[in-house]
Parts: sequence; C-alpha cells; structure tokens
Amino acid sequence: MATLLSTLLGGVGLFLLGMTLLTDGLKALAGDSLRTFLARFTGGRLRSVAAGAAVTALVQSSSATTLASIGFVSAGLLTFPQALGVILGANLGTTSTSWLVSLLGFKLSVSKLALPLIGVGALVRLLGGARLAQAGLALAGFGAIFLGIDFLQEGMRGLPAEFDLGALAGSGWAARAVLVAVGALTTVIMQSSSAAVATTLTALHAGSLDLTQAAALVIGQNVGTTVTAGLGSIGAATAAKRTALAHVLFNVLVGLAAFLVLPLAVDLLLAVNARLGIEAPEVLLAEFHTAFNLLGVLAFLPLLGPFAALLERLVPERGPRLTRFLGPVVAQGPVALEAAGLTLRATLHEAVDVLLTQLAPRSAARPAGPRLEAVARALTATREFLAQVRTSPAGSAYERHLSLLHALDHLERLGETCLEKEFLRQVRDHPHVESAHWQLYSAVDACAQALERDRPLPSATLERASQAIAELRRRGRPKLLMSTAEGALPPARASKILETVRWLDRLAYHLWRASQHLSPADPVTIPESSLPPSSNEDVAAET
Repeated sequence: MATLLSTLLGGVGLFLLGMTLLTDGLKALAGDSLRTFLARFTGGRLRSVAAGAAVTALVQSSSATTLASIGFVSAGLLTFPQALGVILGANLGTTSTSWLVSLLGFKLSVSKLALPLIGVGALVRLLGGARLAQAGLALAGFGAIFLGIDFLQEGMRGLPAEFDLGALAGSGWAARAVLVAVGALTTVIMQSSSAAVATTLTALHAGSLDLTQAAALVIGQNVGTTVTAGLGSIGAATAAKRTALAHVLFNVLVGLAAFLVLPLAVDLLLAVNARLGIEAPEVLLAEFHTAFNLLGVLAFLPLLGPFAALLERLVPERGPRLTRFLGPVVAQGPVALEAAGLTLRATLHEAVDVLLTQLAPRSAARPAGPRLEAVARALTATREFLAQVRTSPAGSAYERHLSLLHALDHLERLGETCLEKEFLRQVRDHPHVESAHWQLYSAVDACAQALERDRPLPSATLERASQAIAELRRRGRPKLLMSTAEGALPPARASKILETVRWLDRLAYHLWRASQHLSPADPVTIPESSLPPSSNEDVAAET
C-alpha cells in the first residue's frame, strides 16, 4: 500500500516538475516574443482566441497565459475585450496536454524515451549557450513528463487491487457532482490542471475509472484551474480583476453546461467513435475535454460585448484614473515599464489638456489647480512604482527605464511651471508674447490631437516650437530693455512681458523633452548636458 502511494505521488511530482521545466524553458526561450505575439495578434475576437490558444499550447500552461493576460491588462497593453478572447483561447489551448498524454504517453514506451530526453536536456542545459540552455531545460522537462506518466501508469495498475474507484465514485448525479468537486480540489492542490488531467487519463487507461467518471473529474479540473487567476488578480488593477472574474465565470458556466449533458455527451461520443473505429478511452476523454471547451468558446464569442459590459458593472472602476495601470503585481512583472510608460502618457495627456486651457482665450479658461494636483499625485505614484522596478545596465530595458525617469522629471517640472504665476492675458497683445504664445499653442494642440488619437507624439514639432521660443526670448530681451530705457515701455509691463515669455519657454522645453523621452520608437540618447541651454539656465545667466 505504501509503495503504491509513493509511486503515485512520485509520478504526480515528476509530471509537475516536468511541466514546470517545460513551461519555464519555453517561456524563457521565447522571451519577449510571447509578449509581442500577444500584443500584435489580439486585434479582433477570433484573433485574440487564436493567440491565447497558440500561446497556451506552446508553453503548455493555461495559467501562464491567463496570468500574462492579467498582467497585460493591468499594464494597459491589452484591452479588456481582447483579454477575454485570450482567456477563451487559453481554455482551448490547455486541452493540448490531454492530446499529448493520450496520443504519446500511452502509445510509446515512455520509460525508454524519458530517460534519454532528460539526459540530453540536462547536458544541453549545462554545456549550451543561453538559448540552447533554455531549450535543454524544456527538453528535460518533456522527458520528466513522460517519466511521470510511466510512474503513474505503474501505480494505477496496482490501484484496483487496493481500491475500487468505480464503486467508490458511484454512477448517479450526486456521485458525479462529488467527482467534479474532487477534480477541482486536485487541481487546486497540484496547482496544475495539466497534471490533474494526466492523472485522470492514466486512471482511465488503467481501468480504474469509466469514461463518464473520468469526464466528471476533467470538468472539475477545468474549473479548478481558475484559482490561479483569482490569486494572480489580488492587488492588481480593476481590469485585471475583471479578467480573472471572466475566467472564473467562463469555466464555471461551461463546466456546469458540460455536467448537465454529461451522460448524453458521453453516449454521443461513444457512438461517433465506434463508427470511426476509435476505442481507446483516453483518446475519447481528450476529445471530450476539447469538445466542451470548444463549444463553450463558440457559445461565448458572440456574447463577448455584453459579457464585458456585465463584468464592468460587477467590478466598477475604482481609484485614480491616471494610475489605473500601476500596482504591486505589475511592478514585479515583465510589463512594468510598459505600465509606467502608459501612465506617464496618460498624465501628459491630462497636463496638455490643462495647458490648452491656460493658453486659450479668457472665456474658455477654467481653474487648473485640482487637475494639476491630480497630475502631481499621479507622477508621485509613478515615481514610487518605478522605484520598485529593477533593470540591468546590460539589458535591453535599461535605456527605456532611464527614458521614463527623464520623462517623469520633465513632467514634474512641467506641472510646476503650469502652476507658476503668469501674465499671459495681460500682455497677450505684445508681439513677442503673441508670437511665442501661438508657437506653443499650435504645438500643444498637435500634441493633444496625437494623444487623443493614440498616435506617436509630435516630438519634432515640439522641438521646433521650443527652439523658436527660446530664440525669441534671447533676442527679444535686449530690445525690451532698450524700450524701457527709452521710456517707450513702462518697467512693470516690460517685466510682465519678460516673465511671460520665460514662462512659455519653460513650458515648451519641458513638454518637448517629456514627449521625446516617452517616444519608444525614437529613444533619447542625447545627454542632457549637450542640449541647448534651457530657459532656466538662460534666466540664471541673464540675472
């Protein structure tokens, strides 16, 4: 008895270890391409479902795809409807494990295949380069999966002599409900629906369960996998919580529908496969696993819009709008810099709207204080968020990290400048002020339109405006002072004009530099010290 339990436990452990190694190896081997793939191929509903299924089948983990989707939604890289499609696809892609085990695990001499795979994978892991090492890790994991299946088969062959699982489980509706609960519980304990399904397939192959009982267990295992998504959404943004809830509701509803038609579905499956000459019970179970997930996806696809609206009502948006992409879960994940970049872009959008208000005619002016306070709070939260992010100077993310910190600094100074006292409305009619004002206003308007339409920031336009205003200020100051000395201009008015042009110059400079640092397609590599002097430096020199 003890030997039997230790064999089963060892088989489950080896399978879990193999799945972990395979998943980690494939994810590391793919690197950023998985994130790029999800971001690029999640446009429409069908594309989102296909992307979720493909990634899950590749990394052999629906939990990994689900948690990645939660992270991407938290960071604003995926919209909520796109994430719903990925979740549906992940449920479909996870059935690939059933086919892998049923078609290969029981058809090949796994004991002869597993050990060479583990040996070759370990050698490649130790002796290969960076990418080869990850491939070796995945290969060793693949071998460990087969070795685990071998131990499970050995344990399951001796199980009927100790336990009659079929008699223990029974055959009524209540007994099937118990099996669904047991399936969910085993997935929660193992933290892997793939391992739980593999155990069920092995028990079915050994004759310890019949097809209906095994199908009930698989339904429960499909529901139990949602626990990982629930745990992954703790502390995450509202969109991530909605995504996790969508995963739970989809799996529970599809599982309930499959449970209600379970006897009929099994009879239909047996009849169809009898005509096709397919009798292997583990293949039938893989077909059942795929069929009820596929039918669930097809049923939900037309309803994604109303389903998303329902979830948005169930989990309303809370907290500050500008920092909705930030959170402790995202800060420790692979999309932290993307989340910070989107937050800074949203904050820039708010600051630009405030600036347009300040530059507009008097009739359109509105109090900017409360909105600028929200901008300041968002920038403080972003600085605290970036303090949790670590990047290596040798890594590709380091330059992006530095650019975000530069952008943050310029946005903070832009907000402070917006709050400074200015005399624009009192001296708007002076040629120097009028020219600088419209140079900046047109550039800010172009920036606002780009942000509104989610287009690249017009860094070149802002740069030209900043340099033109700086040149106007440098050349105009001596003329204003001469006009004052000649008595043509009152000193108080000249002071207001000078201060207003300096104010416009500071705004233009910080807006340009923030936008340039926030443009990932045009990374900023020019040292700050090599740039033309800013208005602050010029003012210090003038005084």
